[in-house]
Amino acid sequence: MTHTILLIEDDATLAETLRFNMEREGYTVLAADDGIHGLELARRESPELLILDVMLPRLDGFSVCRILRQESDIPIIMLTARQDEVDRIAGLELGADDYVSKPFSLGELLARVRAILRRSERRATPPNREMLEAGDICIDARSRRAWRSDTELTLSQKEFDLLTCLVRNRGIALSRDLLLERVWGFDFLGDSRTVDVHIRWLREKIELQPASPRYIQTVRGVGYRFEIPTKDTDTHE
Repeated sequence: MTHTILLIEDDATLAETLRFNMEREGYTVLAADDGIHGLELARRESPELLILDVMLPRLDGFSVCRILRQESDIPIIMLTARQDEVDRIAGLELGADDYVSKPFSLGELLARVRAILRRSERRATPPNREMLEAGDICIDARSRRAWRSDTELTLSQKEFDLLTCLVRNRGIALSRDLLLERVWGFDFLGDSRTVDVHIRWLREKIELQPASPRYIQTVRGVGYRFEIPTKDTDTHE
């Protein structure tokens, strides 16, 4: 199966090097050298992976990531020449799947590409039918739909997988590393901050008061635990 990758990079030498090596690996590579053109290609061609530079003319990479994440779950690897941790956090909070700082080795980038595409293939395989209920939360694993009371939740792929993992293991404290393995895959090369970001997004969608969550509890020093709240008891972190 041939995978299509969209590369948005304005450094012509780097873009050509990456394109040549990814095509040698068997990938179909589309390329754009500015954010506007890249956004148009992403919408028109629906690639299976986006490699996105942060510093781009016309529309920067952060803006491209934010716009696309509102429209689709396309996996995104962000590239940057800046080493500041704040940039990495910003990229992850906008919904990037991975973040690579320049200079990087070609082998490392290709390993991250292969890992993300493997996870995407596994998600594309429909699971056996399974209904999960926990308090007001109901999940249909086969159709990948979830509800809180009678309201259907709008969840990204990873938010859905994370919620499903938590509900299946309700009452059990799950470490960030375990959640990374279960939801993102054992070959995920990111860090545990990814879990914290997605937990925050998930709380905003299922909790009545995200700042005082009743379903997804923080277990300090460990990770998170899903609880079914009682109607007359408030649960705090």
